[in-house]
Amino acid sequence: MDVTSNNSISSESNATPQPVSLAQAFLYWLKLGFISFGGPAGQISIMHHDLVEKKRWISEKRFLHALNYCMVLPGPEAQQLATYIGWLMHRTWGGIIAGGLFVLPSFFILTGLAWVYMAYGSVPAVAGVLYGIKPAVVAIVLFAAYRIGSRALKNRVMWTIAGLAFIAIFVFKLPFPLIVLAAGLVGYFGGRIAPQHFKVGGGHGAADKDYGPALIDDDTPTPSHAYFSWNKMLRVALIGFGIWLAAMVLLFAEYGWDGAFTQMGWFFTKAALLTFGGAYAVLPYVYQGAVEHHHWLNPTQMIDGLALGETTPGPLIMVVTFVGFVGGWVAQVFGPGANLASAFIAAAIVTFFTFLPSFVLILIGGPFIETTHGNLKFTAPLSAITAAVVGVILNLALFFAYHVLWPKGFAGTLDWLSLVITVGATIAVFRFKVNVIPVILSCGLLGMVWKLLI
Repeated sequence: MDVTSNNSISSESNATPQPVSLAQAFLYWLKLGFISFGGPAGQISIMHHDLVEKKRWISEKRFLHALNYCMVLPGPEAQQLATYIGWLMHRTWGGIIAGGLFVLPSFFILTGLAWVYMAYGSVPAVAGVLYGIKPAVVAIVLFAAYRIGSRALKNRVMWTIAGLAFIAIFVFKLPFPLIVLAAGLVGYFGGRIAPQHFKVGGGHGAADKDYGPALIDDDTPTPSHAYFSWNKMLRVALIGFGIWLAAMVLLFAEYGWDGAFTQMGWFFTKAALLTFGGAYAVLPYVYQGAVEHHHWLNPTQMIDGLALGETTPGPLIMVVTFVGFVGGWVAQVFGPGANLASAFIAAAIVTFFTFLPSFVLILIGGPFIETTHGNLKFTAPLSAITAAVVGVILNLALFFAYHVLWPKGFAGTLDWLSLVITVGATIAVFRFKVNVIPVILSCGLLGMVWKLLI
């Protein structure tokens, strides 16, 4: 009986999966949008388990091949990977559905939380939860710097680049795009002078596991829609640019160039093209623009937005949705009595302009990657940029720590409870590898109890 059972299991694992309809794929991508917690590493792990190991929609090698391409692009790699696989399986609409559903649940959850925050943030229970969560965010950002640094800083050259990036943004307040450009140039020339120092970071090595035949297997021919052609690439680029331009022209015609909605569209387009190294890397740029330049929100609200973003599914860069919501609420574009409508539209505008480039880049570059099927190599500039990102994230952690531990500035007193929560959260994530969500929920509960008792 055991032999028969084993043979049955073996035959099932050796059988090629049945073709997947667009409706079936739709249901999976919708489910993924609600369970994609844990940041890019957790989200990619979920997709690998579901699509490679369990459902076998795509082989390990093709999955990693797509992931390596997404790692090179600016933007959230997990969302781009979902878009890529959806496109490969069901053409353009498959990619749009997969990438869109990866974001939409998070958008509605986050706008709901942002509304509670703006409408009821002063209620003791809500204020207490946010009070407890903010120290946890300090620990989480520190851990992000450590996690990226452990992969990227493999030699003295990379450590030097990270240190110089930290000095550039912390001491000299240089803008993030300039730091990225400088790091890229260092990597470009350094990779030619001393390439051995720049062969770190980025890649996801060759596949070495076999989970049985996949619907899109290692030797599955490239589908007709995935063949590369210059005409197709130009057409997709023009359509993508046309959609962006039409949206910008519409905002400009309705609200003028200096209008809040127009400026959000323009600013978050630039932010979307600078998200090398993940959301934590671009947050300093978002802070510089949204807080210091446009004054859409204040530093405390920025920290609160990141805290809420950590508790929702979807890519962490969705924190920009919170930024847009608060900015629209404050700007009152539709008048004093329509804060919610203004905030919701602003959040939608910000989300649209942040993710549009991701879809366009996948639909443009996917056919080239599928047609060549070569091993995508990570360049020296990317390694240098990743190293610089570590220094930038460390600066972000110190910025958050300052505002959390000294809420009234260094002239005020140290918030000892926040310090205790920060230390406890740091030990939890570093020493005991506790997941982000339990840490945030525990700290939020502690903060709520404290505020209700005092």
